[in-house]
Amino acid sequence: MKRLTLYSMLVAAVIFAAPLLLATAKVGQAAPDFTATASNGKTFRLYDQRGKYVVLEWHNNGCPYVGKHYKSGNMQRLQKQWTGQGIVWFTIISSAPGKQGYVTASEENEYLAKMQAAPTAALLDPTGEIGHLYDAKTSPQMVVINPQSIVIYDGAIDDKPTTDLSDIAGATNYVNLALEQTMAGKQVEVPSTRPYGCSVKYPGSTH
Repeated sequence: MKRLTLYSMLVAAVIFAAPLLLATAKVGQAAPDFTATASNGKTFRLYDQRGKYVVLEWHNNGCPYVGKHYKSGNMQRLQKQWTGQGIVWFTIISSAPGKQGYVTASEENEYLAKMQAAPTAALLDPTGEIGHLYDAKTSPQMVVINPQSIVIYDGAIDDKPTTDLSDIAGATNYVNLALEQTMAGKQVEVPSTRPYGCSVKYPGSTH
């Protein structure tokens, strides 16, 4: 009887804990908190940014879909436009060591300078912890969080899932759309889309 009771308690504990272990970011819900070290050596915690809009941008410098937005200057324009309005912009690198897109802090700093990128910070996530919290599937993948720490957009950067730089001019940029609408007091018309790009190179991934 005691063994049965103990077994029941263990099963109940696992069932209770499962939602917590599997919890990931969802549009309309609280953004999961995280703490990460940036390439500049500073430590950032998401919850310290409460009261501000936050953009998360998953990055892989070896991915041609990411290259499309950096070689054209599109991503840098977005970063400068929105950080200039007080928005926090975190570029997140969830590539594991030895996989495409992985960089050391110094390598990322060189890249930022070369590309004239202007995020608030580039966060290094080699274990994939932040990426898994936000169920990041591709680079680029974009998440927008409002000042109440609620996820209001998650998905693709725009509606042109190609590597063609010429597509950018005629694309609907979902990050701009979400920020412009919510800052105007309107509901975000497109709160989620299917992200496109290269798969995030997590530890243990085979692609």
